[in-house]
Amino acid sequence: MPRPISLTISVSALRHNLDVVRGRLARVSAERNVPCPKVWAVIKANAYGHGIENAVQALGMADGLAMLDLDEAVRTREAGWKGPILLLEGFFEPADIAVVDAYRLTPVLHCHEQLDMLEKSRLARPVDAYIKVNTGMNRLGFMPADVAHAYDRALALRRDERLASIGKMSHFSCADDNAEVTRREQQRFLDTTHGLPGPVSLCNSAATLSDSVWSALDAGLEQWVRPGICLYGASPFPDRSAASLGLKPVQTLSARLLAVRELPAGQPIGYGHTFTTRGVTRTGIVACGYADGYPRLTAPDTPVTVDGVPSRLLGRVSMDMMVVDITSVPGARPGSTVVLWGEGGPDIDDVAKGARTIGYELMCSVTPRVPRRVVSAS
Repeated sequence: MPRPISLTISVSALRHNLDVVRGRLARVSAERNVPCPKVWAVIKANAYGHGIENAVQALGMADGLAMLDLDEAVRTREAGWKGPILLLEGFFEPADIAVVDAYRLTPVLHCHEQLDMLEKSRLARPVDAYIKVNTGMNRLGFMPADVAHAYDRALALRRDERLASIGKMSHFSCADDNAEVTRREQQRFLDTTHGLPGPVSLCNSAATLSDSVWSALDAGLEQWVRPGICLYGASPFPDRSAASLGLKPVQTLSARLLAVRELPAGQPIGYGHTFTTRGVTRTGIVACGYADGYPRLTAPDTPVTVDGVPSRLLGRVSMDMMVVDITSVPGARPGSTVVLWGEGGPDIDDVAKGARTIGYELMCSVTPRVPRRVVSAS
């Protein structure tokens, strides 16, 4: 019999979350009488751990898909996706350009070395591309003073029929919690790219679900937003839940109780004795640990759900097991269902707070030994 733990992926919940994003964009753009932004649905890192093929199945109404791994881009085409594919880090070496050409990919160009490679390449047909501007994240992208030169080089590549359309993009550093920084970064982008034709892509999940998207639209620009984490049912904001945004969890990590025991007051639990019972405590041993992707240093009292009843983690998570409090779940017994996060359990963002991380990391960290189950209905 397989170990009693599983990760359930809801294709319909993923589709629902895209509908939430598209619905908001359509509603607000109609109110403001501006063109509705198009959507790059971000499916990098194996669709945030949900599976490229599942994402392709669910996100058919997106205008394009965005990722950074060329192998995943090939898988996306092989799964039947015929629309645009944005490579968020572009290509990495000259040989990659043949893949870009063959699979009709749209690379992001963030450095002159990539332009050098394109100038030496031979393409069967021109490809679309984006010039990336560093507006404050200070990772990838051309510095504002260098953007005009990079764009001129891209225009020369278009004249040589290596490039087709040339867009502009950047990435906000604080869109989730600092509107003033976001406003400055957006204005820096608009000032830097003023007069340069082509589509614009600025907004991640937080910016897409806030007002950051609209000032660029009001400037009369064709815009593509890039929602990521919100599509998978987690909130991009530290102070707003996914449910309050109308989002549904796509990923549910659940396991079962292996054993039940009752402990008197004063009994330590787990490695390091990081938790000691204060009174008579009924505990359940769960078939999930850090080798499954549940973080080892998750704090006691982090929420779980046992047989539909909210409960909490006790002690330190070990490699294959954890201990939860089932004092308030008198019917719990070996075989009872424990939801670690997702449908019918705690919000993944609340679990992430207990682990001092973010929902993104939890989604991406579930290990291959956990069996996956894909469902169409949520």
